[in-house]
Amino acid sequence: MNTTYTPRAIAPDTLEQLRDTDDAGRPCVPYVDAEGGSPLRCCLRPVAPGERVALVSYAPLRRWARETGAAPGAYDEQGPVFIHAEPCEGPQGERAGYPFSRAGALRTVRRYDARGHIVGGRLMEIPEDEEQGFDGVFAEAFADPEVALVHVRAVEYGCFHFEVRRP
Repeated sequence: MNTTYTPRAIAPDTLEQLRDTDDAGRPCVPYVDAEGGSPLRCCLRPVAPGERVALVSYAPLRRWARETGAAPGAYDEQGPVFIHAEPCEGPQGERAGYPFSRAGALRTVRRYDARGHIVGGRLMEIPEDEEQGFDGVFAEAFADPEVALVHVRAVEYGCFHFEVRRP
């Protein structure tokens, strides 16, 4: 992706696990999305009408903590995300801007430290210059040396959109 900061899709090995059993312990239940439009976290694009997808529970901070040895404790959250029901190629090619970005949409931008604890956050209304808006909130977040990663979530549903790690 052609952005100042790197939005991260859900890793292929994690997707493989989620396609079996999600982070809430439920089996994956694929279906065909006739309308499309929902945000896919496996390839960071909207569902195309007619694609086979699944809505699964995902705990992004828990997964990051396993990689880093962090202990988020009560800050560990899980929530719904859409993924392709079968393996996909992940994010493709150079894309201008950040995924699921639409001027006027509201996002929660949460900051986490190396322990996995919330050390701040903010509400963001995506401006007309979407990329500059995201660049600004990420620069603000990483100006704090405690911040290890940032999660972007939809305000309407609270679901995780993507993660950005300290550059």
